Amino acid sequence: MHNKTFKTYFNWSSGKDSALALYYLLQDKNYSVDYLLTSVNSHYNRVSMHGLRKELLEKQVQAVGIPGTNIELLEQPTNAEYETIMKGKVENLLTEGYEYAAFGDIFLEDLKTYRENQLKPFGIKTVFPLWKKDTKKLMSQFIDLGFKAITVCIDGSKLDKSFAGRIIDHDFINDLPKDVDICGENGEFHTFCFDGPYFKKPVNFTKGEIIMREYNTKGFKSKFWFCDLLPE
Repeated sequence: MHNKTFKTYFNWSSGKDSALALYYLLQDKNYSVDYLLTSVNSHYNRVSMHGLRKELLEKQVQAVGIPGTNIELLEQPTNAEYETIMKGKVENLLTEGYEYAAFGDIFLEDLKTYRENQLKPFGIKTVFPLWKKDTKKLMSQFIDLGFKAITVCIDGSKLDKSFAGRIIDHDFINDLPKDVDICGENGEFHTFCFDGPYFKKPVNFTKGEIIMREYNTKGFKSKFWFCDLLPE
């Protein structure tokens, strides 16, 4: 047994998995989470992958009540550019006494290994509160605890446009195709969490247009539906 509380920063995506993982950590007296770190596309001023406006991210962080900052990334950073930027930030966090980095990953082994290997040279340990938990149970718990989220990005190869801009509820779960993970852990969909048990207040927004964007990365074509959320 130990009485030490590990100073921890959370790699915050703005979505439901981050929100639920943070909930678990806030109940765990071994960790003191007092910093949120989010990757933002500086070209569009939006959260990387999710497409959420930076302004809504800032309102969300204020509602959560934990200080946060952004990693400003180029429009399409190379792995080397990303790792250089992250290295600088991690070094700063290390000097501030952070010992652990928390993530909301559930079952992607290669991603977990990548995160661990990137932080190992700094002596930063990792914690994955949702790791290997049943995604159906996680999603039900997310809803039952009173968290509220909306889909902001949909992989067009897995789901059609109608899933963009939908509230995460039991109807949403029931409508998902059988080959889509209930938590979207394979990137099928991304969300914005706008309320929850530790939120000081809900984050208000209105739904904007739903647009489709196509990408061609190393010869691989993909398309995604984005639901633009507008701050109120």
